[in-house]
Amino acid sequence: MLKKFLLYSFSIVILTSCSSLRTAFTGKTDNTEDNAFTTGKKETRFLSEISMPVASLAVNHENKKPETPAKSLAKPSRSNTHKNSSLTNQIAYSKIELASPLQVKYSILLNTSVEDITTTRMFEFIDEWYGTRYRLGGNTKNGIDCSAFSKYLFAAVYGLNIPRTTREQYKITDRISRTQLAEGDLLFFNTRGGISHVGIYLQNNKFVHAASSGGVMISDIFDSYWVRRFIGVGRIKEESITAAGQ
Repeated sequence: MLKKFLLYSFSIVILTSCSSLRTAFTGKTDNTEDNAFTTGKKETRFLSEISMPVASLAVNHENKKPETPAKSLAKPSRSNTHKNSSLTNQIAYSKIELASPLQVKYSILLNTSVEDITTTRMFEFIDEWYGTRYRLGGNTKNGIDCSAFSKYLFAAVYGLNIPRTTREQYKITDRISRTQLAEGDLLFFNTRGGISHVGIYLQNNKFVHAASSGGVMISDIFDSYWVRRFIGVGRIKEESITAAGQ
């Protein structure tokens, strides 16, 4: 019993001394802490009403990197590229819609654009004869040879009367470079020995002729067969021809 009493007294002493020590070191009592806590609340409420000066906001932005909109404009966006591509396609489709069936057909055969098919009479004449079978010495739609076809084309398209045979047509032309080719120039080939075949140049390295292999058709001058047999280009001399019908 005595032990319990001593233990209880010793605990009271300890608790009293802790409170005293805390007061000695801080100089504050429990009431002071409560007041400080209450004051802290008031101070927090007071701080929430303080506004940030404009100058301090400006300082925060001074360290930010300036934007460079020029870089973003240097390269077109994918959406703009797509719009430009769509516009180009619409223009191309519009040209095709406005073109005649003849222009569309021969732009495909010549691998060129429809607006390049401008000599309407030329392509109308070719279309009339296209696919006519080849016949040596022939001069009708039942069969025609190369020189007769070129003679008829010049009469119908250009209103010019040129000789009947390939060799005679070669004689009335001036030699020009293949780099100077223009529509209506004559192309000469050696298919049977000497100057034995003729065709009429159109555009994009293509020429029309009556070939023994397929009749009236369009070929490419750079096809291996024609390259090996090519002789030269001839442009008709104006003084060597007469108007058709004379």
